[in-house]
Amino acid sequence: MSKKSKKLPEIFGNMVFDEVTMKERLSATTYKAWKKCVTDGAHLELSAANGIAEAMKQWAVEKGATHYTHWFQPMTGVTAEKHDSFIDPVGGGRIMMDFSGKELVRGEPDASSFPSGGLRATFEARGYTAWDPTSFAFIKDQSLYIPTIFMSYSGHSLDKKTPLLKSMDEVSKQAIRILRLFGDTDTKRVMAQCGPEQEYFLIDKKLFAQREDLRLTGRTLFGNKPPRGQELEDHYFGQLKPRVSDYMKDLDDELWRVGVLSKTKHNEVAPSQHEMAPVYSNANQASDQNQLTMELMKKVADRHGFVCLLHEKPFAGVNGSGKHDNWSLGTDTGKNLLSPGSTPSQNAQFLLFLAAFIKGVDEYQEALRCTVASAGNDHRLGAQEAPPAILSIFLGDELDGVVRAIIEEKSFQETGDRTLEIGIDMMPTIPLDNTDRNRTSPMAFTGNKFEFRMLGSSQSISDPNTALNTIMAEELRQFADQLEESSNFQKDLHELIKKTLTDHQRIIFNGNGYDQAWVEEAERRGLANLVSTADALPCYLMPKNVELYEKNGVFTEEELQARYNIFVETYCAQIAIEAHTMDDMIRRMILPSVSAYAAELCRRSGDLKAAGVPVVYEAKTCERLAVLTDALLDATEKLEAHLDEVPEEETAAMNYYHDVILADMASARDAADQLESITDEKYWPFPIYSEMLFSE
Repeated sequence: MSKKSKKLPEIFGNMVFDEVTMKERLSATTYKAWKKCVTDGAHLELSAANGIAEAMKQWAVEKGATHYTHWFQPMTGVTAEKHDSFIDPVGGGRIMMDFSGKELVRGEPDASSFPSGGLRATFEARGYTAWDPTSFAFIKDQSLYIPTIFMSYSGHSLDKKTPLLKSMDEVSKQAIRILRLFGDTDTKRVMAQCGPEQEYFLIDKKLFAQREDLRLTGRTLFGNKPPRGQELEDHYFGQLKPRVSDYMKDLDDELWRVGVLSKTKHNEVAPSQHEMAPVYSNANQASDQNQLTMELMKKVADRHGFVCLLHEKPFAGVNGSGKHDNWSLGTDTGKNLLSPGSTPSQNAQFLLFLAAFIKGVDEYQEALRCTVASAGNDHRLGAQEAPPAILSIFLGDELDGVVRAIIEEKSFQETGDRTLEIGIDMMPTIPLDNTDRNRTSPMAFTGNKFEFRMLGSSQSISDPNTALNTIMAEELRQFADQLEESSNFQKDLHELIKKTLTDHQRIIFNGNGYDQAWVEEAERRGLANLVSTADALPCYLMPKNVELYEKNGVFTEEELQARYNIFVETYCAQIAIEAHTMDDMIRRMILPSVSAYAAELCRRSGDLKAAGVPVVYEAKTCERLAVLTDALLDATEKLEAHLDEVPEEETAAMNYYHDVILADMASARDAADQLESITDEKYWPFPIYSEMLFSE
């Protein structure tokens, strides 16, 4: 065993106040109270909270912490924190380090400065953070970070964690009802589980600093595709460059210390693009840890002279970045409820959960689509590099065969344990999974989980997982209501599975999601094709979606309306920032630089003519520069005029930004990118793609 592998168990989680540490430092009574709170949802008495707070403070101080913070996830999409020291004056100019149970379980940040979507007036500033005892506290930068929920004075959720926790409770409750019907009396809780694969770009920090668009928007608003991009397909899984390898080692070390199960690292498809994937965990901890991962990716990149770009499409012409959310349900006894076993056709419990998932995705496809809608993700979805904007489910040949056999009442011969014969004597046979992978599918079954591939790389995974949990809870509720009244369980179970699969088979598609023929086929099937964020966001307020969330106690209609308002406002703000940044770069950088180059060519042309030398290149280039400069100026003036005419009403503004402003920006970019291709590099005002993408 290497020195590094010996060290890893020692450093992993050493900055986390985890269950092992709790068991060591808490009294038996306090530990039992915390455990009962986590497993059974029991109320945590203040005396127990005081015991936990004292132990947590003592542990944190021993680790070098001087402050604590309630760490929460407001509707900004990033985390928030306010740090208070442990200092408590005791007189005589002396202090003691103090931290009470009350300070552990509740904080009071100013809620007026966070998005509320109209849930509260600006002057209504009081908000509360409340400790989430199911997610472990950790130390970072000499502060004790306490994961919390965030709510308003009136009790509305103002964050992403609260609805996720509610959805996890509800799907657990309904799944246990189903398990009881199959004779499972041991399971006490079913956990929604996920593992988010995180894609990202690394570019040189000095080059980043020279690009106003990257600094202000996270993506390049100008830029030609470089002579070499990803055509040779040599970057994906390619050898890590030393500088990138050092970054990844440092990142792993940081992540492991705070308990993030960083497992996989590799180069992605595009140049300068990479991926990190963690080990599967419960959805709440996975969400917290993914937020922490994105933060640490940026922090560690800075130390290595990089900038980590998490925008979904920082560079045109090469693949963008997504975040594949691997979702499943597992019991507290260690069973995966979406594991089909070696004979899925004979696994009735698995088939019932599968049927519930298929039914849910079909009935609430719009609810899932709108959770991944953003200005950045609009550049990916349907762009021949990511799943289309149409929801469908990929099952793979064998599982699809099982489903067809059930629908058609035919027998199905399963292949059982299959192996891949390599044809080389000394090589062992390779066991095959019961499904292949389909990278064009937005929702692919991958053996014992579903991979939701539509998420954008920069977004929180809380929203899509909240939707998945709530949808599954609703379908399992309906199944349990029906089967609990059954007088012939086996007969009614078979009929329920068959009817569900028959009624919702339109959502199953095992083909190429990039093919235009699928778009046409999906329309014939009646599936929604919500191409843009402007199309998708209104789905939050569809009556069936409001009923879904209200019925399962996840959102009130008022909270959904607020989220719609926030997401629309965010979309409009992002496009507005991009448009104004583009205008600024054209006016202050591109037009003056091109004009200077044209003037230089004119001087050179005059000198050549005076010397009697034929002038061809200079004349043609000047003419081309003049035409494109005029086109760019016209497009810029049009963009500026339209920016002055944005409607005040939010939904109208969203549609206007999508239909008008984005089209203006595309026209301006086209002219600017053509100018880039004929302007002397000494005059072009900022780094181009070939410099940034190959700077590692």
